Amino acid sequence: MTALDHDFIRDQFPTFAHPETGTWVMSENAGGSYAAKPVIDQFHHFMTATKVQPYWSFAASTETGRNMDRSTALWTAAINAEPEEVMFGPSTSINTYVLAHALRAELNVGDEVIVTNQDHEANSGAWRRLADGNSGIIVREWSVDPETGRLDITKLKNLLNKRTKLVFITHCSNIVGEIHDIAAIARETHAAGARIGIDGVSCAPHLLPDVRALGADFYYFSLYKVYGPHQGLLYVKRDHLERISNQGHYFNAPILGKRLTPAGPQHGEIACAGGVIDYLEEAYTHHLGVGEMPAASPPERMRLIMERFHTHECRQANRILTLLAEKGARIIGPRAAEPHRRAATIAFRPRRGKPQDVVDLLTSRRICCGSGHFYAFRLMTALGIEPDEGVVRLSLVHYNSEADVTHILEALDGAL
Repeated sequence: MTALDHDFIRDQFPTFAHPETGTWVMSENAGGSYAAKPVIDQFHHFMTATKVQPYWSFAASTETGRNMDRSTALWTAAINAEPEEVMFGPSTSINTYVLAHALRAELNVGDEVIVTNQDHEANSGAWRRLADGNSGIIVREWSVDPETGRLDITKLKNLLNKRTKLVFITHCSNIVGEIHDIAAIARETHAAGARIGIDGVSCAPHLLPDVRALGADFYYFSLYKVYGPHQGLLYVKRDHLERISNQGHYFNAPILGKRLTPAGPQHGEIACAGGVIDYLEEAYTHHLGVGEMPAASPPERMRLIMERFHTHECRQANRILTLLAEKGARIIGPRAAEPHRRAATIAFRPRRGKPQDVVDLLTSRRICCGSGHFYAFRLMTALGIEPDEGVVRLSLVHYNSEADVTHILEALDGAL
């Protein structure tokens, strides 16, 4: 497979040209990636030319509404959803909170909900609260292996029963890094008569979902980790959306795209969200669209370019994983980055010293990273790790070059 053109790619991210920030190696992408140029340009245009209430008949208002609709249409196509199934909210944490309130109305005493202790708290706490008070709802936990942090699907099969109504799982843990076989998990869930909700926050930056192929009932992720603005994208399968409890203004209940948006949308962020797809289209054309048969559909174009990205990321992640293993670090999750099996999100504990000591040394070498529990507090506890001390996390995306990783390896060699 042809290597990525990193000169082209990094030219699409203005941060790399910044005289200070651009001199750092960005390996804290799981906390939020840099924004692509089309996103920045479109947001600047909104703030300077069309920052008005959308959908009125005067020019600036009409343009803003048109750009918001364009973003929704682009993202709907990119993840292979249908019209009205995609909506935006301020964050994934907010979107899951609202979705939990909406689904609560469909649950009865004795109904069961399955969650994991591997997830970010956004895809755990909201669902666990369904059992608060005297609701009579039962929450069951699909628990990780206490050494590796990985999930065994056999444990899920043992939890599923005729009372199970909902299953919630991450597509890829922000600590363990393993990419789950969601299609297989969805088949087990549906066979039990339940529905599945998937947190794609840590997977979407590496592989955008095809929600139809996955069998998702609900899917959600954060655009600010996929080279875009600070927005959460929420997909709800249409037949579920049509019957879901309205969380918006009562007079908007018939409008499916507003049923899970309690407040007014963030116009500018939504208007520029389509810039992510514009960037991916440009990257596709540059790397694959010349001299090759163009893909027939937006999901196929997104799949092909992100496969190219993901392969590069796995290659670079394996360089780091190899060094960590040689140095005796405790690697959380798979010890090798195999495409479609592991994202380039690497969490570890040093053999000697504390995670923050490693972070301090890496930061002194101008490498962006952090330590702690990264909102996977329950996972840390399950792994026998003090959550506040946590792990070191290095997270790569496609714009991280081979030279970036060489610099990380040189710094790690001295830190471990």
